[in-house]
Amino acid sequence: MRVLVIGSGAREHALAARLAADRDVGELVCTPGNPGIARIARIVPADASNPETLLAVADREQIDFTVVGPELPLSVGVADTFSAAGRLLFGPTAAAARLESSKAFAKSLMARHAVPTARFHTALTVDDAMRVVRSGEFGWPLVLKADGLAAGKGVVIAEDRATAEMAVLDAMADRKFGAAGERLVIEECLTGPEVSFFVLSDGVRAVPIGWAQDHKRIFDGDRGPNTGGMGAFAPSPLVDAPMVARVMRDIVEPVVAGMSQEGYPFRGFLFVGLMLTPAGPKVIEFNVRLGDPETQAMLPLIDEPLLPLLVAGATGSLRHSAIRIGEDCIVGVVLASRGYPGPAESGHVISGINAAEKLPGVAVYHAGTSLRDRELVTAGGRVLTVAGRGGDFAEAISRAYAGVREISFDGMQYRRDIGRKALVSES
Repeated sequence: MRVLVIGSGAREHALAARLAADRDVGELVCTPGNPGIARIARIVPADASNPETLLAVADREQIDFTVVGPELPLSVGVADTFSAAGRLLFGPTAAAARLESSKAFAKSLMARHAVPTARFHTALTVDDAMRVVRSGEFGWPLVLKADGLAAGKGVVIAEDRATAEMAVLDAMADRKFGAAGERLVIEECLTGPEVSFFVLSDGVRAVPIGWAQDHKRIFDGDRGPNTGGMGAFAPSPLVDAPMVARVMRDIVEPVVAGMSQEGYPFRGFLFVGLMLTPAGPKVIEFNVRLGDPETQAMLPLIDEPLLPLLVAGATGSLRHSAIRIGEDCIVGVVLASRGYPGPAESGHVISGINAAEKLPGVAVYHAGTSLRDRELVTAGGRVLTVAGRGGDFAEAISRAYAGVREISFDGMQYRRDIGRKALVSES
């Protein structure tokens, strides 16, 4: 099959690399891609946020099957556009993608189908939001979430009333997040370790494909501002067979069934952000695509051809009750530019990737890179993910950081404790 991957980050690089290893994949095309993906796929420049432009690429390249990496194309209806044109694509419709693009929709769906999540209120006006904040009904700290997509910046954990009131004004009065802040979800703050749980769904059935733990804070020891993710490890030692069964029974299956019953069958990757609370696993949020950097750690562990699974998901013919997952461990370390997660520097020459990739068990995935005069340079906040694979977490950590030490660019920053939580959990 001629396969198109939509996206340009390290997640899409990992997805393309995994698909390139499948014997059923003929030519692999990616749009808009990056220099790392260009080594394994043919790059076709295009606007990944424009469904009609993406359809034109698929038509011109005679694509048989398309896989979508990021959430934006899904939220604006690329699956709907491809379906109307008779082209096969793996990913949810815009209506189903509201599980991510509208937190209010996701929370109300969970309420209707008794899915465990934080207690919440959806505020439609500033006055309504202020009333909830001042009532103290959800306790402190309080979580406030802009309803729509806000590039990962629409969530505030307020420790006190003054901070919460400011968050309400920022989102709903000053429109700090644009239209995403027209509605505000206000909820209690859950406590416990976080786990990223991934499933593949064909609209009726769903099967787990992996679980990982992300590191959101910029500095070691989970200090500093939140980022898009500074590293991840898989599989999470916090998730065992009984936990998988519980998450599927109490969360995934009711959501998939509920979406189907309400007329929005969900076909695609479903990323369940979990908080393992003292009362059991509860949903923090849903994403309608794979995570970044979790994908770089989780996806290579799937121990069977990926393309047939995706095609089955897209065509509503998933028959698997379980996916084979290898017994290795993977730790992925993100290398970021100076200034990230704020305004980040770009244009610095990157060296050492080839040396890193020659080390046993090491893979390097490109995110914010570009070519300038045939030299690879930084082009964004998160630049690379260096993944180490081993028989246990100690070996995976050692290999990942051996790869990191081979790579350099001016202003490179990274955490030095990625995977340490896995060692603690195992012990």
